[in-house]
Amino acid sequence: MTFPRTQIGGLSVSRLVVGTNWFLGFSHTSAAKDRQIKATMTAERIADVIEVFVNEGIDTVIGLNQAPALHDGIREAEQRTGRKCIVISTPGINIGDDADSRREAEQTFDKEVDLGTAVCMPHQFVTDRLVDIQNRRIRNMDVYCRMIRDRGMLPGLSTHMPETIVYADETDLDVETYLSIYNAAGFLMHVEVDWVHRLIWRAKHPVITIKPLAAGRLLPLVGLAFNWSTIRDEDMVAVGTSTPDEAREVIEVSRAVLEHRVAEVQLQETRSKQTIKP
Repeated sequence: MTFPRTQIGGLSVSRLVVGTNWFLGFSHTSAAKDRQIKATMTAERIADVIEVFVNEGIDTVIGLNQAPALHDGIREAEQRTGRKCIVISTPGINIGDDADSRREAEQTFDKEVDLGTAVCMPHQFVTDRLVDIQNRRIRNMDVYCRMIRDRGMLPGLSTHMPETIVYADETDLDVETYLSIYNAAGFLMHVEVDWVHRLIWRAKHPVITIKPLAAGRLLPLVGLAFNWSTIRDEDMVAVGTSTPDEAREVIEVSRAVLEHRVAEVQLQETRSKQTIKP
């Protein structure tokens, strides 16, 4: 079964992207929730979720590919389905200016190649530390993009700062895609939603929007309908889930929004809804 696709630097990817925060323990809720996720999400359980996406034609995964549970979960899902996943990785790198730091960064990228990463996007905690607002540029990022490109991967930027996309475009930085927080609640966004909306539409490259459900603060219909309805056809939406049922739900809601129909999902029930049930 197919799902709408787009391209990153000529590479075909699914427009719905498998997010991984709920695999790796980044809940944006509480330390207790993070511990629960880390204690329960094994490679096998991660594979259970990814398998649902892959069987629906959603073969693109974004996250820290060097995390053993995630990498092993992806490989297991590939074995179960007989289909290869496209991995977009967001590694941390040493950004020091000395030779040893550069060698360490190169070693990180070498490992990404060994793990099968297709698109390499240095993580936000790396990228946003290099943003030079005064001079409207991203310091040394051209060096890291060249390292990525030289290893046969496609370079991109993971960021929480709207400035990153603007400055990369202004300086013609050699990247193929951007990652940006974008949700109807404005959760974790640096500026108002309408500003980020316009920034996405003006971006020179496809944008991967993240946290569409505001880390669980928005219902799937609300968050996904907003993102799908306000981005371009070339852009993507990354959403994290923790169970196969959640994966099926966000896939069906996304399909329904894109096809302008009612989603065929089971609604949650409480006693107070007895009066409106058919």
